Amino acid sequence: MRIFVTGASGFIGSAIVPELLVAGHEVVGLVRSDESARAVEAAGARAHRGSLEDLDGLRAGAAESDGVIHAGFVHDFSRFREVCEIDRRAVEALGDVLAGSGRPLVVTSGVGVLPGGGLATEDTAPPSGPDAMPRAASERATEAAAARGVRAMVLRLPPSVHGDGDRGFVPMLAAVAREKGVSAYVGEGLNRWPAVHRLDAARLYRLTLERGRAGARYHGIADEGVPFREIAAVIGRHVGVPVASKAFEEAPGHFGWFGHFAALDIPSSSRKTREELGWEPTQPGLIADIDRPTYFGA
Repeated sequence: MRIFVTGASGFIGSAIVPELLVAGHEVVGLVRSDESARAVEAAGARAHRGSLEDLDGLRAGAAESDGVIHAGFVHDFSRFREVCEIDRRAVEALGDVLAGSGRPLVVTSGVGVLPGGGLATEDTAPPSGPDAMPRAASERATEAAAARGVRAMVLRLPPSVHGDGDRGFVPMLAAVAREKGVSAYVGEGLNRWPAVHRLDAARLYRLTLERGRAGARYHGIADEGVPFREIAAVIGRHVGVPVASKAFEEAPGHFGWFGHFAALDIPSSSRKTREELGWEPTQPGLIADIDRPTYFGA
């Protein structure tokens, strides 16, 4: 199949592309720059110029494909509501093109859209109304696409997708620790973060594309819930700063916009995903992976 991949040059997308190619698929990757185009082409895919805000470009990429993996996202969390709206519109545009075709559309979401505390499963629905997370709108847009004859599926990722070249939340925490001189956690630090290695996540994207059911939600979860205090301890050791607790009211001042995520308690299961798609993570878990001198750089 010819697969159109948004975010093809990103941290996760750059693992999805070779995963698809090795499985015999042809890949067309959405790119915004010459540098990204070179990276995608060097991997063996074809570059398609555009962005998530270029809806006509998205439609053109989807129109010439046999399926779409939407792994792109505007990672500016300081304007989270705005970039979530960009994502919703992108999902709707992709769904418009694929409507009535039965072609697959895999849309990325996150377990962070779910209510915290208890173990979240694939059947757990995001809150609605004033408690809804902005990114949950993309899940609703995916459900709408499935109702219009698209084999549309949601793949929820955890707060940490880790591995060499990590550009996500763990390196952000390390940067805050260097700046503030302390690797902090909130309260007792017992809030739990699920996690997955990028290579395991890439394989799940392919399996979801090939085998997933229209309207289904899948979880890319390897570690069900790592206590945040353990993550902070590894960061502190490798960055060379003390580890300390911050009260809940201190979190916004210490972490900035990241304070909500630092306090997130969202243990999550992938049992149904594993049973249905035959997915089994094989890469190192979060703590084993980040507990290396090279993970956080200089």
